[in-house]
Amino acid sequence: MLENLHLNGKVVVITGGGTGLGLEMVRALARSGASLAIAGRRPGPIADARDEAIAAGSDAIAIPTDVASSSDANALIDAAVAHFGKVDVLINNAAMVAENVLKPIWDITDDEWQTAMTINLSGAFYCARAAAKPMADAGKGKIINVASGFGLRGGRDIYMYCTSKGGVINLTRVLSFSLARYGITANSIVPGFIPTIDPTAEINRTLPQTGDFLPSGKLGRPEELGPIAVFLASDASDYMTGEMFILDGGGLAAGIAPTGHAPIAPLEP
Repeated sequence: MLENLHLNGKVVVITGGGTGLGLEMVRALARSGASLAIAGRRPGPIADARDEAIAAGSDAIAIPTDVASSSDANALIDAAVAHFGKVDVLINNAAMVAENVLKPIWDITDDEWQTAMTINLSGAFYCARAAAKPMADAGKGKIINVASGFGLRGGRDIYMYCTSKGGVINLTRVLSFSLARYGITANSIVPGFIPTIDPTAEINRTLPQTGDFLPSGKLGRPEELGPIAVFLASDASDYMTGEMFILDGGGLAAGIAPTGHAPIAPLEP
């Protein structure tokens, strides 16, 4: 079983790989033997992630990429194929989080809406479209989309993030159904409340600051995404496609939602 979990010889392209959840996945993938093409909008963080991956024994490159640009997405996959000769796995992780604007629906501008949809949803589509053909030509491949628990529930005034992440989940389903005949799987990781952003960011007003109301009693940690990314990138997950892997301390299962209001009541023994 453990032989199927290593990533030796596999080439993984990951977007948003310079910080937060993406960086933790980069670290786990590098330790598991993957070669990495690390993409992100800011050259500095992805260069640092590349250097860290190389220090861990990975063959890694950093490719500045704005996933909102389809030409950038195409160039990312082309660069990975040019350097490594193939792409085995694509992890669509890049997204707007802290930049999301919390407003009543009547105050949201066209530009705000379109920017979030383009980065969070269209960006995943652009990269999947670019990677799908070389994967299909090879007869195998894996697409892993990082969604959010907010893609399965509403959030107060979080119109753009919730809607786009819901779209990512259904994009994964369509990819899995449509690309299975080419040997390509598609699955999504659905993180819950895992602190990764500036605590002063506006979106924090609607997010829980502790895990007191989660069944686990604690918030998630970014490094907990690494093992799931490794599993989904490995041969151990070959027969799994169209699935959601929820990492949220039981929040969705328990119906816990961050409304901004919570009762304070003693727990019965």
